[in-house]
Amino acid sequence: MAISAADIKKLREATGAGMTDCKNALVEADGEFEKAVEILRIKGQKGVAKREGRAASNGLVTLSVTGPGKATLLELNCETDFVAKSDTFIALAEQVVAAAAAVSANDPKDIVVDGKDLQTVLDDANAALGEKIEVRRVVTLEGTYVGSYLHKTNPDLPPQLGVLVALTAEKPEVAKDLAQHVAAFNPLYTTREEVSEEAVANERRVAREIAISEGKPEASLDKIVEGRITGFFKEAVLTEQAFAKDNKKSVAKVLEEAGTDVTSFARFKVGQA
Repeated sequence: MAISAADIKKLREATGAGMTDCKNALVEADGEFEKAVEILRIKGQKGVAKREGRAASNGLVTLSVTGPGKATLLELNCETDFVAKSDTFIALAEQVVAAAAAVSANDPKDIVVDGKDLQTVLDDANAALGEKIEVRRVVTLEGTYVGSYLHKTNPDLPPQLGVLVALTAEKPEVAKDLAQHVAAFNPLYTTREEVSEEAVANERRVAREIAISEGKPEASLDKIVEGRITGFFKEAVLTEQAFAKDNKKSVAKVLEEAGTDVTSFARFKVGQA
């Protein structure tokens, strides 16, 4: 039976498998689409173990909002951007994040999908898509109000950057602005109190060594170091950063004026720690 380019394209879009694999499966299935899908699935399952050592550095970030005060953020990874934008991969991500939200997951090990262990579901996806598929991380935030934001770093791909922020008051617009701020400025901590004494001591040591290497006078070292520590906090701590929409105000000042505070945030970007 003759296999058309349109048939191959349809099967490739449905499964994410390679062009040659799709053509061979259609030939073996005598052109029957569903049978070809099954053939790819079976053949793919045999190669799952071989894919374990490969890097899954592409993918997407998705979320599930289960109420004004609760949301779950999840990063699902694959090997190529072709699979990342496939309908099959996107549908899998939606299925997995919904399951994660149902159990308020903060660890992939917590996730059960339709009664199946997560790894079983991912192994099935590995087989169907022909690539290593993995959930890299998941987090659930709860609060009086949890805002969210997804961002496409490439218009041809699904979102690869996602943010959640938990506020102490129901302020949707503030939450949206703050989530976009976190997406842009990538803070490491919510408040200064979260920064460990060890981290501050290390920053102080590095700042001193830099100042000495620059030839700064001994008498000025303490003042210079403390100035640089202040700069570290303004760069790394969310509430002390200059607000994205008005850099004359700190995030803390914006929150104060809005009558709310931020208790936590999460930021996932595909391929970034």
